[in-house]
Amino acid sequence: MDLSFCNPVFVEWLEPLAKESLVSYAGRLMATIPEEAPTIVGLSFGGMLASEMALANPNARVVLISSNKTSNEFPKWLRIGRYVPVYKWLPEGLVKNSKYLLQIVFGAKGKEQKAVQVQVLKETNIKFTRAAIDMILRWTTTKQAPNIIHIHGTADRLLPYKKVTADYTIKGGTHLMVMDNGEEISSILQTIIR
Repeated sequence: MDLSFCNPVFVEWLEPLAKESLVSYAGRLMATIPEEAPTIVGLSFGGMLASEMALANPNARVVLISSNKTSNEFPKWLRIGRYVPVYKWLPEGLVKNSKYLLQIVFGAKGKEQKAVQVQVLKETNIKFTRAAIDMILRWTTTKQAPNIIHIHGTADRLLPYKKVTADYTIKGGTHLMVMDNGEEISSILQTIIR
């Protein structure tokens, strides 16, 4: 992706508190953003956090990429995780070596994407990942903020396109479409931000 048209500031993840909710975590992250009317772009889990920030700050302009605006947009198979939390029982080694399963779910294409995904898995903080999954599965917000612009791909397997209402559709875009369709997404972001 090309973000040369703007001056992005990357928000640093905070250490999650014990059993912290997605709403609480989003609030703590929002407190680190000094602008009164920021433009916030969130990808996947970051988009869910940005959705909560949009509700908390109606002056913010929020862009979601490969994400959900509300908990209603989750597929049924993910909702089951609320009641059967398999992710809590998986050993760290299995999570870090489950690259083939994750490539299927995230839709990694080609050697370069698969290599990036394997590297990300190796560097994954399992404690943070488990906390993030827990926040996602316990997220119950059904109210959609009006200050959200949603970009979503039609081939997203993790968060299916048919479950969301997107403002911009990326045909064939997977959950990792920022890698495959970076130029198209950059163009949309440029339109929105300018």
